[in-house]
Amino acid sequence: MAGARLIAQQGKLQARAAVIGEPTSIRPIRMHKGILMEAVEFRGCSGHSSNPDLGNSAVNAVHGFLGELFAFRSRLQANYQNANFEVSGPTLNVGAIHGGDSPNRICGHCQMNFDIRPLPGMSVSSLHAEIDALVKQTGYKYKIDVKHRHMVEPVPAFETSRDAELVKACERLTGVPAEAVAFATEAPFLSGMGMETVVMGAGSIDQAHQPNEFLAEQQVGEMAKVLSSLINSYCIAQP
Repeated sequence: MAGARLIAQQGKLQARAAVIGEPTSIRPIRMHKGILMEAVEFRGCSGHSSNPDLGNSAVNAVHGFLGELFAFRSRLQANYQNANFEVSGPTLNVGAIHGGDSPNRICGHCQMNFDIRPLPGMSVSSLHAEIDALVKQTGYKYKIDVKHRHMVEPVPAFETSRDAELVKACERLTGVPAEAVAFATEAPFLSGMGMETVVMGAGSIDQAHQPNEFLAEQQVGEMAKVLSSLINSYCIAQP
């Protein structure tokens, strides 16, 4: 994503349209969810488990924070829905929790990592701020040091209008209506520069980031024809 962010920051690229070649089985994608990957670190005080008063358990704070986090997730899903997506609401997944070193020691340190996949129209900065408020609330309640950070820079959700010229052109060339997906791409950065943007490419997302990742040779040829037609339409053909 770093290259697309830099291009957007410089604002020098001028184009009417952009096609991002992610593996979509040559199906045009006009919207996708964003992603935030967050880490929350809890630092308490370790001690012998025979006397809990000798320490301050980071695990106890994590337990309390999880309850607040899952309640926050429920509120998001109640307030935001988009039927274009297979999973119609925003998601929040706790993917890892690491802490402690022995069953007879009070856990002095614990870290949890989670992701949020917001819908178009949801602000990643607002989400981060709301999580930050929950973190501070937990630290105060459990009298523990809690730190919250992005693991990677967030990617906003993305949407191009169904009526956009590029969307209609891709639908016409592929014979497939534009869809929505849950994975994130560079699309919001290019779209934010005023380009009509579609995500479309050969190969399937099912093989992405897998051992022996591959593209079907037939799809490579088909995608080349679609791109050739788009280039002719936008760059060569006379009005």
